[in-house]
Amino acid sequence: MEHTRLFDLSGKVALVTGGSRGLGREMVLAFARAGADVVIASRKIENCEALARDVTAATGRNALPVACHVGEWEQVERLAATAYERLGRIDVLVNNAGMSPIYDHVSNVSEELYDKVLDVNLKGPFRLTSLIGTRMVEQGGGSIIMVSSSAAIHPTSNVIPYAAAKAALNAMTVGFAHAFAPTVRVNCIMPGPFLTDISKAWDLDAFGRQAKQTIFLQRGGQPHEIVGAALYFASDASSFTTGAVLPVTGGGFG
Repeated sequence: MEHTRLFDLSGKVALVTGGSRGLGREMVLAFARAGADVVIASRKIENCEALARDVTAATGRNALPVACHVGEWEQVERLAATAYERLGRIDVLVNNAGMSPIYDHVSNVSEELYDKVLDVNLKGPFRLTSLIGTRMVEQGGGSIIMVSSSAAIHPTSNVIPYAAAKAALNAMTVGFAHAFAPTVRVNCIMPGPFLTDISKAWDLDAFGRQAKQTIFLQRGGQPHEIVGAALYFASDASSFTTGAVLPVTGGGFG
Protein backbone atom coordinates (compact mmCIF):
# COMPACT_ATOMS: atom_id res chain seq x y z
CA MET A 1 0.00 0.00 0.00
CA GLU A 2 1.21 3.50 -0.83
CA HIS A 3 2.18 5.51 2.23
CA THR A 4 -0.29 8.25 1.34
CA ARG A 5 -3.14 5.72 1.49
CA LEU A 6 -2.22 4.27 4.87
CA PHE A 7 -4.04 7.06 6.71
CA ASP A 8 -6.93 7.42 4.25
CA LEU A 9 -10.38 7.26 5.87
CA SER A 10 -12.44 7.83 2.73
CA GLY A 11 -15.85 6.20 2.93
CA LYS A 12 -15.63 5.66 6.68
CA VAL A 13 -17.64 7.10 9.57
CA ALA A 14 -15.95 8.20 12.80
CA LEU A 15 -17.71 8.94 16.08
CA VAL A 16 -15.88 11.04 18.67
CA THR A 17 -17.24 11.67 22.16
CA GLY A 18 -16.16 14.89 23.79
CA GLY A 19 -15.74 15.88 20.17
CA SER A 20 -16.63 19.56 20.21
CA ARG A 21 -13.50 20.97 21.85
CA GLY A 22 -9.94 20.25 22.90
CA LEU A 23 -8.37 17.02 21.70
CA GLY A 24 -11.72 15.73 20.47
CA ARG A 25 -12.14 18.70 18.15
CA GLU A 26 -8.70 18.13 16.66
CA MET A 27 -9.48 14.47 16.03
CA VAL A 28 -12.84 15.27 14.42
CA LEU A 29 -11.20 17.73 12.04
CA ALA A 30 -8.36 15.33 11.24
CA PHE A 31 -10.71 12.44 10.47
CA ALA A 32 -12.84 14.63 8.20
CA ARG A 33 -9.75 15.89 6.36
CA ALA A 34 -8.73 12.25 5.89
CA GLY A 35 -12.06 11.59 4.16
CA ALA A 36 -14.38 10.37 6.93
CA ASP A 37 -17.87 11.50 7.78
CA VAL A 38 -18.02 12.34 11.48
CA VAL A 39 -20.36 12.14 14.44
CA ILE A 40 -19.61 14.87 16.98
CA ALA A 41 -20.93 14.07 20.46
CA SER A 42 -20.79 16.16 23.62
CA ARG A 43 -23.17 17.49 26.24
CA LYS A 44 -23.67 20.92 24.62
CA ILE A 45 -25.42 20.55 21.28
CA GLU A 46 -24.67 24.12 20.21
CA ASN A 47 -20.92 23.42 20.36
CA CYS A 48 -21.39 20.25 18.34
CA GLU A 49 -23.48 22.10 15.76
CA ALA A 50 -20.91 24.87 15.40
CA LEU A 51 -18.10 22.40 14.78
CA ALA A 52 -20.27 20.41 12.38
CA ARG A 53 -20.74 23.54 10.28
CA ASP A 54 -16.99 24.18 10.31
CA VAL A 55 -16.24 20.58 9.28
CA THR A 56 -18.63 20.63 6.35
CA ALA A 57 -17.44 24.04 5.17
CA ALA A 58 -13.76 23.06 5.37
CA THR A 59 -13.90 19.48 4.10
CA GLY A 60 -17.27 18.84 2.49
CA ARG A 61 -17.80 15.80 4.73
CA ASN A 62 -21.05 14.97 6.50
CA ALA A 63 -20.94 15.97 10.17
CA LEU A 64 -23.66 14.84 12.55
CA PRO A 65 -23.91 16.72 15.88
CA VAL A 66 -25.45 14.75 18.76
CA ALA A 67 -25.98 15.86 22.34
CA CYS A 68 -24.89 13.15 24.76
CA HIS A 69 -23.85 12.93 28.40
CA VAL A 70 -21.71 9.80 28.26
CA GLY A 71 -22.14 9.21 31.99
CA GLU A 72 -25.80 8.34 31.32
CA TRP A 73 -26.35 4.76 30.12
CA GLU A 74 -29.53 5.57 28.17
CA GLN A 75 -27.98 8.61 26.47
CA VAL A 76 -25.06 6.49 25.31
CA GLU A 77 -27.46 3.96 23.82
CA ARG A 78 -29.38 6.78 22.12
CA LEU A 79 -26.13 8.19 20.69
CA ALA A 80 -25.25 4.85 19.09
CA ALA A 81 -28.75 4.37 17.72
CA THR A 82 -28.83 7.89 16.24
CA ALA A 83 -25.45 7.47 14.57
CA TYR A 84 -26.42 4.19 12.92
CA GLU A 85 -29.85 5.48 11.91
CA ARG A 86 -28.46 8.63 10.28
CA LEU A 87 -25.16 7.41 8.80
CA GLY A 88 -25.63 3.65 8.53
CA ARG A 89 -22.35 2.50 10.04
CA ILE A 90 -19.50 3.39 12.38
CA ASP A 91 -15.96 2.45 11.42
CA VAL A 92 -14.03 4.42 14.04
CA LEU A 93 -15.08 5.08 17.63
CA VAL A 94 -13.09 7.41 19.87
CA ASN A 95 -13.98 7.39 23.57
CA ASN A 96 -12.56 10.81 24.32
CA ALA A 97 -15.06 12.40 26.71
CA GLY A 98 -13.73 12.76 30.23
CA MET A 99 -13.75 14.87 33.36
CA SER A 100 -11.30 15.46 36.21
CA PRO A 101 -12.66 17.80 38.88
CA ILE A 102 -10.06 18.89 41.40
CA TYR A 103 -10.68 18.54 45.12
CA ASP A 104 -8.75 19.92 48.09
CA HIS A 105 -8.44 16.64 50.05
CA VAL A 106 -9.44 13.04 49.46
CA SER A 107 -11.66 13.07 52.54
CA ASN A 108 -13.82 15.70 50.84
CA VAL A 109 -14.57 13.62 47.75
CA SER A 110 -18.31 13.06 47.89
CA GLU A 111 -20.08 9.96 46.67
CA GLU A 112 -21.76 12.11 44.02
CA LEU A 113 -18.42 13.38 42.71
CA TYR A 114 -16.84 9.93 42.77
CA ASP A 115 -19.76 8.40 40.86
CA LYS A 116 -19.79 11.21 38.30
CA VAL A 117 -16.08 10.80 37.55
CA LEU A 118 -16.35 7.03 37.18
CA ASP A 119 -19.53 7.27 35.10
CA VAL A 120 -18.09 9.69 32.53
CA ASN A 121 -14.58 8.25 32.32
CA LEU A 122 -15.37 4.54 32.55
CA LYS A 123 -19.04 3.54 32.46
CA GLY A 124 -19.79 5.52 29.31
CA PRO A 125 -16.83 4.14 27.31
CA PHE A 126 -17.69 0.61 28.46
CA ARG A 127 -21.28 0.80 27.26
CA LEU A 128 -20.53 2.59 24.00
CA THR A 129 -17.69 0.22 23.15
CA SER A 130 -19.87 -2.78 23.96
CA LEU A 131 -22.63 -1.59 21.65
CA ILE A 132 -20.58 -0.29 18.74
CA GLY A 133 -17.85 -2.92 18.92
CA THR A 134 -20.44 -5.67 18.62
CA ARG A 135 -21.89 -4.05 15.51
CA MET A 136 -18.41 -3.51 14.08
CA VAL A 137 -17.81 -7.25 14.33
CA GLU A 138 -21.07 -7.85 12.47
CA GLN A 139 -20.12 -5.38 9.73
CA GLY A 140 -16.69 -6.97 9.31
CA GLY A 141 -14.27 -4.57 10.99
CA GLY A 142 -13.54 -1.31 12.72
CA SER A 143 -11.23 0.54 15.05
CA ILE A 144 -11.96 1.66 18.60
CA ILE A 145 -9.73 4.20 20.33
CA MET A 146 -9.83 4.84 24.06
CA VAL A 147 -8.37 8.10 25.38
CA SER A 148 -6.76 7.52 28.75
CA SER A 149 -4.32 9.73 30.68
CA SER A 150 -0.80 9.58 32.04
CA ALA A 151 -2.52 9.89 35.43
CA ALA A 152 -3.41 6.21 34.98
CA ILE A 153 0.20 5.26 35.68
CA HIS A 154 1.43 8.39 37.48
CA PRO A 155 -1.49 9.48 39.69
CA THR A 156 -1.29 12.53 41.91
CA SER A 157 -3.18 13.06 45.13
CA ASN A 158 -5.74 15.45 43.67
CA VAL A 159 -7.04 13.20 40.85
CA ILE A 160 -7.34 9.76 42.47
CA PRO A 161 -10.85 8.79 41.20
CA TYR A 162 -9.95 10.08 37.71
CA ALA A 163 -6.63 8.23 37.72
CA ALA A 164 -8.37 5.03 38.85
CA ALA A 165 -10.93 5.32 36.05
CA LYS A 166 -8.24 5.90 33.44
CA ALA A 167 -6.19 2.97 34.72
CA ALA A 168 -9.29 0.84 34.34
CA LEU A 169 -9.72 2.22 30.82
CA ASN A 170 -6.22 0.98 29.98
CA ALA A 171 -7.20 -2.47 31.23
CA MET A 172 -10.51 -2.32 29.39
CA THR A 173 -8.64 -1.61 26.15
CA VAL A 174 -6.88 -4.97 26.36
CA GLY A 175 -10.06 -6.77 27.41
CA PHE A 176 -12.09 -5.42 24.51
CA ALA A 177 -9.24 -6.06 22.07
CA HIS A 178 -9.49 -9.70 23.09
CA ALA A 179 -13.30 -9.74 23.05
CA PHE A 180 -13.63 -8.32 19.53
CA ALA A 181 -10.60 -10.01 17.94
CA PRO A 182 -9.74 -10.72 15.23
CA THR A 183 -12.19 -8.42 13.42
CA VAL A 184 -12.08 -5.17 15.40
CA ARG A 185 -8.98 -3.45 16.74
CA VAL A 186 -9.09 -1.70 20.13
CA ASN A 187 -6.26 0.60 21.20
CA CYS A 188 -5.68 3.45 23.62
CA ILE A 189 -4.00 6.85 23.44
CA MET A 190 -2.60 7.85 26.83
CA PRO A 191 -1.99 11.63 26.71
CA GLY A 192 0.10 13.63 29.09
CA PRO A 193 -0.65 17.31 29.76
CA PHE A 194 -2.01 19.12 26.72
CA LEU A 195 -2.57 22.86 26.49
CA THR A 196 -6.26 22.74 25.57
CA ASP A 197 -8.89 25.19 26.81
CA ILE A 198 -8.85 23.36 30.15
CA SER A 199 -5.28 24.52 30.71
CA LYS A 200 -6.50 28.12 30.96
CA ALA A 201 -7.31 27.33 34.59
CA TRP A 202 -3.74 26.18 35.32
CA ASP A 203 -0.94 28.21 36.80
CA LEU A 204 1.00 28.08 33.55
CA ASP A 205 4.17 29.56 35.05
CA ALA A 206 4.25 26.80 37.66
CA PHE A 207 3.43 24.22 35.00
CA GLY A 208 6.27 25.48 32.83
CA ARG A 209 8.75 25.11 35.68
CA GLN A 210 7.49 21.60 36.44
CA ALA A 211 7.63 20.62 32.77
CA LYS A 212 11.32 21.48 32.65
CA GLN A 213 11.91 18.87 35.35
CA THR A 214 9.44 16.11 34.55
CA ILE A 215 8.77 16.09 30.78
CA PHE A 216 11.54 15.16 28.37
CA LEU A 217 10.33 17.68 25.78
CA GLN A 218 10.00 20.25 28.59
CA ARG A 219 6.54 21.51 27.61
CA GLY A 220 2.90 20.63 27.35
CA GLY A 221 1.44 19.28 24.14
CA GLN A 222 -0.40 21.41 21.60
CA PRO A 223 -3.87 20.03 20.75
CA HIS A 224 -2.97 19.26 17.12
CA GLU A 225 -0.15 17.00 18.33
CA ILE A 226 -2.68 14.29 19.22
CA VAL A 227 -3.65 13.88 15.56
CA GLY A 228 -0.81 11.59 14.49
CA ALA A 229 -1.66 8.97 17.10
CA ALA A 230 -5.38 9.24 16.39
CA LEU A 231 -4.96 8.80 12.62
CA TYR A 232 -2.57 5.91 13.18
CA PHE A 233 -5.04 3.95 15.28
CA ALA A 234 -8.07 4.92 13.16
CA SER A 235 -6.55 3.88 9.84
CA ASP A 236 -4.98 0.90 8.14
CA ALA A 237 -1.58 2.21 9.24
CA SER A 238 -2.17 0.26 12.48
CA SER A 239 -3.64 -2.85 10.86
CA PHE A 240 -1.46 -5.18 13.00
CA THR A 241 -1.86 -3.23 16.25
CA THR A 242 -4.49 -4.00 18.87
CA GLY A 243 -4.59 -3.96 22.65
CA ALA A 244 -1.90 -1.26 22.68
CA VAL A 245 -1.66 1.70 25.04
CA LEU A 246 0.37 4.47 23.41
CA PRO A 247 1.79 7.24 25.65
CA VAL A 248 1.65 10.67 24.03
CA THR A 249 3.23 12.51 26.88
CA GLY A 250 6.29 14.31 25.59
CA GLY A 251 8.30 11.77 27.56
CA GLY A 252 8.39 11.61 31.32
CA PHE A 253 5.11 11.76 33.19
CA GLY A 254 4.00 15.39 33.22
